[in-house]
Amino acid sequence: MRLIHSLAELRATLAGERDTAFVPTMGNLHAGHIGLVEQVKALGGPVVASIFVNPLQFGAGEDFQRYPRTLPADCEQLEAAGCDIVFAPDVHEMYPEAQTFHVLPPLADQLCGAFRPGHFSGVATVVLKLFNMVRPATAIFGKKDYQQLFILKGLARQFNLPIRILEAATARAPDGLALSSRNGYLGAAERAEAPRLFRLLTEAAAAIAAGSRDFAGLERAASADLAAHGWRVDYVSVRAQATLLAPATDCRDLVILAAARLGSTRLIDNLEVSTAA
Repeated sequence: MRLIHSLAELRATLAGERDTAFVPTMGNLHAGHIGLVEQVKALGGPVVASIFVNPLQFGAGEDFQRYPRTLPADCEQLEAAGCDIVFAPDVHEMYPEAQTFHVLPPLADQLCGAFRPGHFSGVATVVLKLFNMVRPATAIFGKKDYQQLFILKGLARQFNLPIRILEAATARAPDGLALSSRNGYLGAAERAEAPRLFRLLTEAAAAIAAGSRDFAGLERAASADLAAHGWRVDYVSVRAQATLLAPATDCRDLVILAAARLGSTRLIDNLEVSTAA
């Protein structure tokens, strides 16, 4: 495996490659990230993983400074998983001039975007730059960041990028907690409480699958349960999978999305559910 820090070396190394698969990350890797690498490794082309903690997607008061930087350990995991290249640029390599934000549609200001202003603009900017640097044939993203995945798929369509976007199921701990680099912030008692979020999503999904269309009631019930157990709820929302907007009365393919804070840690999760016609 090769560790590369400069765009010039990356371009020289990938010159002539047509089947590159790309796994963008911010490092501090967990089993979910490694699963993405293993999934695209099976495609047969070279696998590039990026590690870059992107300042543009962190807002004021968020955890940019304390976000764990664990490059040596990350590289060990990536090499064991069969990754071919780790691209780990610094801020000056990624943003050699003024930091330009990509402007997104109004959906980026809903759900997580309503609580993290500018976050998705920062994500879209860095991913667009990384796509231009790596020039992959395929890129893969996990479904845990459901809104992010939706926005990035739209970005690829908007700019007619010749990149196939793959989706990977959310990787979970045995108790259901979605794997996240920020789970390491949880104290012991918080970690024991954290699976409640997924349990509540599962209960709401079961109710919808059984025929309930009282989405607002399900949202309120889940939010109240979280709040009663010490969570600070940003949102619980039932949306249409196809648009991430409020579902029409005849919409059958839905997703329940949630974000809430447990102590100082913000956790997100989601669960897709389809109803009978």
